[in-house]
Parts: sequence; C-alpha cells; structure tokens
Amino acid sequence: MTDQYNVEAAEILANEALRSPISEAVPIYEQLLSTFPTAAKYWKQYVEAHMAVNNDDATKQIFSRCLLNCLQIPLWRCYIRFIRKVNDKRGNEGQEETRKAFDFMLNYVGADIASGLVWMEYIAFLRSLPAPTSQEESQRMTSVRKIYQRAIVTPTHHVEQLWRDYENFENSISRALAKGLVSEYQPKYNSARAVYRERKKYTDEIDWNMLAIPPSGSSKEEMQWMAWKKLLAFEKANPQRIDSASANKRIVFTYEQCLMYLYHYPDIWYEYATWHAKAGSVDSAIKVFQRALKALPESEMLRYAYAELEESRGAIQAAKKVYESLFGDGSNASALSHIQFIRFLRRSEGVEAARKYVVDARKSPNCTYHVYVAYAMMAFCLDKDAKMAHNVFEAGLKRFMHEPGYILEYADFLYRLNDDRNIRALFERALSSLPPEESVEVWKKFTQFEQTYGDLASMLKVEQRRKEALSRTGDDGASELESSLHDVVSRYSFMDLWPCSSNDLDHLARQEWLARNINKKPDKPTLGIEAGSADKTSGVSSNTNPPAKVVYPDTSKMTVYDPRQIPGPAALAAPSASGTLPYSGPFSSNGPPNALHDILKSLPPAFAAFIANLPAVEATSLQQLENSGLPLCHCSQALLHLRVTSLIQANSGRETDSLERGKTWTDKRMMNQLYKASPFLEIFSRFANYKKTVLVIRLELLVHTQDQHHTEVRFQEISRAALVDLRLVS
Repeated sequence: MTDQYNVEAAEILANEALRSPISEAVPIYEQLLSTFPTAAKYWKQYVEAHMAVNNDDATKQIFSRCLLNCLQIPLWRCYIRFIRKVNDKRGNEGQEETRKAFDFMLNYVGADIASGLVWMEYIAFLRSLPAPTSQEESQRMTSVRKIYQRAIVTPTHHVEQLWRDYENFENSISRALAKGLVSEYQPKYNSARAVYRERKKYTDEIDWNMLAIPPSGSSKEEMQWMAWKKLLAFEKANPQRIDSASANKRIVFTYEQCLMYLYHYPDIWYEYATWHAKAGSVDSAIKVFQRALKALPESEMLRYAYAELEESRGAIQAAKKVYESLFGDGSNASALSHIQFIRFLRRSEGVEAARKYVVDARKSPNCTYHVYVAYAMMAFCLDKDAKMAHNVFEAGLKRFMHEPGYILEYADFLYRLNDDRNIRALFERALSSLPPEESVEVWKKFTQFEQTYGDLASMLKVEQRRKEALSRTGDDGASELESSLHDVVSRYSFMDLWPCSSNDLDHLARQEWLARNINKKPDKPTLGIEAGSADKTSGVSSNTNPPAKVVYPDTSKMTVYDPRQIPGPAALAAPSASGTLPYSGPFSSNGPPNALHDILKSLPPAFAAFIANLPAVEATSLQQLENSGLPLCHCSQALLHLRVTSLIQANSGRETDSLERGKTWTDKRMMNQLYKASPFLEIFSRFANYKKTVLVIRLELLVHTQDQHHTEVRFQEISRAALVDLRLVS
C-alpha cells in the first residue's frame, strides 16, 4: 500500500485474503496485521481461515499473538469455540481444560458490556457437565451459582435475562433458600442494571470496527477520542460503587480496549501509565511505557516520561538506558535529546559526568548552538561557575557566529555579568560577520542596550548605524534614514511604559507603514457594476468569470458609517466635503435622542447597554480607503458595516421564497447564516471585535423593516452579494 494506513486498501486486502487459499492468504494477513496489530476483526478472520483447514498448531500460535492485546468478544468467542472443539472428545480432562478456558476468558473480557452471551454460554456449559453422584451435583450447582452471582452484578446487555435465569435457577433448587439469596442480590442487580443503562450511552458512541491509525485530525477521529475519554471518565467514577480492586480491573479493561483503537495516540498511553503509577502499581506503569515505545518508537515525549518515572523511583540505570535509547547510533540524535541527557547526568551522576558527555556531544553532527547555551547556563546557574560558562559561550562563538539566536543568548548572559564592555564587543563582532538580512534582531538588541545603559552619543550613533545597515533590506522601517518621532518613543519607553498615548502609538505605526509604502502604487480597485462585465469601466479583468447570478451593488451611493453625523433629509441632499454622503442610519449618537431611545427600549437590557456603549468610529472616505493600498487590517470596522448596510439599501426591494415564513430570528440563526457563507465569515474574522459588527448589522436589519420574512430574505441576498463586494477591500 502506498499509504501504509489506508483503511480502504486494507479492507480490499482483507476481502482478497478471505477468497484466497490459506497458503496465499497468510502473507496478506501478516502484512495487514503488521500494520494493524490490534485489528481484532482481521485476527479473527485469520484464525478462522486456519481453523477451517484444521491447522490447530497455527491456530494456537495466532491466538497466543493476539488474545491479550485484542479484548473483543467476537475474537474471544472464536477462541472458546476452538478450545471446545479441541477438547470435545477428551473426556473429563477436556472438560476441565474448557472450564479453565472459560475462566481465563471471563477474567479478561468478563467486564465487557457485550459479555452477557459469554456468561450465559459458560453457565450452559457448566450445567451440561455430567454429575453421577450427589456430591458432584452439589459441586456443579455451587459452581453455577457463583457464575450467576458474578454475571448479574456485571452491567452487560443481557443482565436482565441473566437475572431472570438466576431467579429460576435458585427456585428450581430450593424456594426457601432462593428467597434469601434473591433478596440479597436484588440491590446489586438493580445497581448493575442502572449502571448498564448509563454505560450503554457511552459505548453506543464508539465505532467498534474502527482501525487504529495515526491521528490525522479528522472529525471522526476526534469524536472517537472524545467518546473513549468519556467512557474512561465514567469507569473511573465507579458509579456502581464496587470495591476498588474490581473497579480498577474495569478501568484497566477499558484502557486496554481503548488502545485497540487509539493505538497511535501517545496521550492515551501516557494517561494509562500515569493512572497505574498513581494507583500504586509502578511496575504496571513501566510495562505500559514499554508497550507504548514499541507502538510509537519515534515518540520522544513517551521516552522522557518513561525515564522520568524510572528516575523518580530511584532506578537511575534504567532511566539512563531510556535516555541512551534516544541516541541510537548517534546520527539521528536531536539537540534536545543531548540537552536532556546532560541535565539527567548532572542530576544523577554529577558535574564531571555531564561535562564529559558535553565534550562528546559537541562532535555530533546534530549538535546545535542550543547545546552550548544549555550547558553554559547550567554551569552558570547550578555550578556557580561564571568562568566556565563564559568559556563555553566563547567556544560556541567560533562555530555559531552566524546564528543570531546564539548571539542574543550570549548577550543575555553578559547582561547578567554586568559586562558592558564585552557586550559591545560581542555585538560589534557579530554584526561585522552577519549579513544585513539576518542581523535585524541583533541590531534591535544592540539598540535597546544602548538606549537603556549607554550615553546619549552612543545611543544616537548606534541608531544611525542600524538605519544605515538595514536601509538596503527594507526591514524594520529602516529604508528612511531620517529621524522620526518613533525613534524618540523607542528611546524613552520602558517595558510597558510609553511616553505617549495608545492613539499616538497607533498613529505612529500607521505613518511608519505609509512611509515604507510611499513609493508603491496602490492596486486599482475593482468595482464591478454588473455580473459578467469585463470592460475597462468595470475594473474586472477579462480572465475573471464571476458567477452569473451575483448582483453587484451600485457603489456610487455608498455612505460611510459615522455615528457622529446627524441624519435627516437635508443631510442626504448633497455630498459632504469629503465626497461621501452623510450616514442616515439609526445609530447616530448625535441624532434625535428620542429615536435612539425608542430603538434601545425595544431591545433586551444587556443588548441595549452594549449598543449604547459602542465606541464612535472615525469615518474615512470610501475612495480614500480603497486608493490607500492599505491591507484590510488597517481599515476601520465602519467600512465593513458600510459595505453591508449599503447592500441592505441596494437589495431592499428583492424577495425570494428560499426561507419559510414565520421563523423566529435569533442570534444563533444569524451566526448559522454567516457560517454558511464561509468567505464572508473569513472577512469578519479579520477583525478582533467582529461579533460587535454582527450585532450592529442584526439591529439594523430589524429596524430597517418590520417584515420579518423580508428581513431574513434580504440577509440571504446580502451574504451572497457581500462575498464578492468585500473582496474588493481585501
């Protein structure tokens, strides 16, 4: 298979093996089961193929490979059929072997919600055994009673049938004795039945035919992960209030079943192991980690967790072996594995062991500057050896002078030493060797150092050098060599303290962006007047094929939303000085107070308070915004509102029967409509407070007309038209 975990291809192979002779089917099954080692349905199919040709030795071998890792009832019932077939003619010895096989099976899968049939089959087997003497009959009845009493307290699909059978069984022996036993077990049965009903809700969500594949992020996989997590949480809560040993056994069983399907999920393995450790069974936790590493040999996370468990219980050598397993032959060892092993050696064997390993790690082809930084800081902070740390940084500088990250870490170390002379020397050495495009962060750090600790002359000198060095790259606004007010802000700020207001910062950032793009020509806006037009006046290129049914709004009547403008007939008569029409919507904060008050009175209190407190928006000419070449993130939220409200007016006369009349309009339905128009929602999501805009649009829709049906219809049209129109801004 080109895709190793291709489920469809696996099913095709399984069907092919089913039709093939056993000699040809064996390699197919082996290939399948090497990829899906926990696929119980393939194991069952494989073993039944051998049973069909009476190959008992191969059947036993296959069962020994799969039973303990595949706790699924159909596979285990297949095992019982094989055992009964093999022992059918062996007399008492064969019957005893069969009884042991039943006990073995129920010990592993007796807690399964589908195990009711197995309990019933075992009881039928026991009752069928010959009992020539009264003593043997008594022993047989005692064995049957014990199995019944175990079965009726297990929440399975057949718990009610088992209870009825148990009552009949006891009454058939002795009504007097039955009354006491039935009354004793009635509460336990009631509890098991109640738990079964709850348990069934969780197991019904699980796909029992799912194959174990690595997580790909699909919705089905995530739903199955959540279903298993819910079932595990349910079992851990011990709703039946049984003893801790029995409860733990059920939890173990549920984890084992879960791993049949979530075999490639490291979080499930880790959770299972840590649950064992917290329950006091560290040995079981270690076995789980060992199994996990066989399933996921590439998982560094699980190796660190396993080593941590071994180290926490004092098994230093075992932990060391886990760390060493990360390296393999050394060619694929990551820098992180070197760092973690150095830390482990420092904790467990001392400074010299760690130092000795660092010497060897430096020769590794995968040794990055991170190893030098980690060891240097370890020597500085833990060993209190500043000289050793300095020597390590200097040794690394010969190898990683081209790494800006290493330069910055070395500079931070020198900061801690208060060594301003060597800090300046380091920056000078690094900047002389780094190409301009890679030196941005180093220049930034150097500038910050001089701004914080240098005198005025050195500060200004470094800033000017930085601008000159970066002017050719266009990075960080250094294409303009002239001084700007932004330099003063940078020079006299400290942490989150600024020598100006947030509005001033926004203004300076905008001016800086404009300065960088002052010589760039903005793209010509493409305002289509009519769908399908491709001439020069439409602005749509000839190779664009817009949908034929899309209606473009008349943009000549677009108005800029500004709540400070006063609505009224006079205002609509003529354009303003900026070339735009004043806004005449219902949200003008300076409009007639009674109109706004009447609108807010009709809304829920919380919603009315929200609308009343919406901030005023600085309106800008539509033409100015579109000609500025600014990306969408620089456009005000008012522009988005402008686009939609103008579409309301443009489509006010349209009707359609796409929606049923009389439906209640809610926020939820509003958002559902937005989600249906996913590109429209993408535009909204570029704004930090897009939900506010949704609410404003909704309010305008409701105020615009009292016809609820038309309101819904218009929004459908708006969302479709806005898909095209909003792209003009982006």
